[in-house]
Amino acid sequence: MSEEFELTRRQLLAMSLAAGGSVLAGRLDPLFAQTAQKQPTPEQVMGPFFPITKPPDQDADLTVIAGKPGKAKGQVIHVMGRVFDVNGEPMPGVHLEIWQANTFGRYNHPSDTHNAALDPNFQGSGVLVTDAEGRYWFKTVKPGSYPALKDWTRPPHIHFDITGRTYRIVTQMYFEGEPLNEKDLIYKNTMNKELLLTKLMPPTKDVEPDSLIAPWDIVLGMPYGL
Repeated sequence: MSEEFELTRRQLLAMSLAAGGSVLAGRLDPLFAQTAQKQPTPEQVMGPFFPITKPPDQDADLTVIAGKPGKAKGQVIHVMGRVFDVNGEPMPGVHLEIWQANTFGRYNHPSDTHNAALDPNFQGSGVLVTDAEGRYWFKTVKPGSYPALKDWTRPPHIHFDITGRTYRIVTQMYFEGEPLNEKDLIYKNTMNKELLLTKLMPPTKDVEPDSLIAPWDIVLGMPYGL
C-alpha cells in the first residue's frame, strides 16, 4: 500500500513535544512518499552499547545537548517515517528509543574502548513517541563505522528499541549503498534485510541546506490492538 504524508510545522511540533523536546530552528515541512511494508521489520540484536548514562534532554534533536553551546560534528540527517502494523494501519503512541555511534564511530558508553574521538556535543540517544498517525521524526548525524572484531567493521547504523501496546522489537537501521553492509555479520545474515535500509535524500526547503533526509518506515509484527 502506498502511503504519502506531509509533516506540517504543527504536526512536527506535536511530535517533538511528544518526544519531550522542542522543534529546531528551521522546522521541517517535507513531503515524500513511503511504502508501508506488510512484512514486519526484521529484529536484530540490541548490541553491547545500550545507553547507561543518558543526557537529561532525551529529545528528538541529538545534534545538541541542553546547556552546551556547541553542535555535534558530522553529516546532519533527519530520520522520519511511520510505524505500521502488518495490516498497514498506522500505530499511534508507539515508544521509540534510539541510540548510535557518533560521526567518528564511537559510542558514549564505558564499554566502548575504540580509540575514536568522543563528541561532547552529541546527545547519542533519544526517546520518541509516534503521533496520532504513527509518525516519528528525529534529527541526528550519520553515524560512523567502527571495528567490532579484528576482521569485522560494523557499517553505519542506528539502533531502535520500539515498543507498542502489545508488541516490541529491537532492530537497527542501515544506509543504502554502504560497502560494509554486505560484509557485516549481523546485517548480511538477516532475513528481509532490505527492509532495514534507508536511502538518504536531498534536503527539503525547510531543513538545513547541507542536511539530508532519511525516510524509514517500521512495521510491527502483529495487528495493533491485539
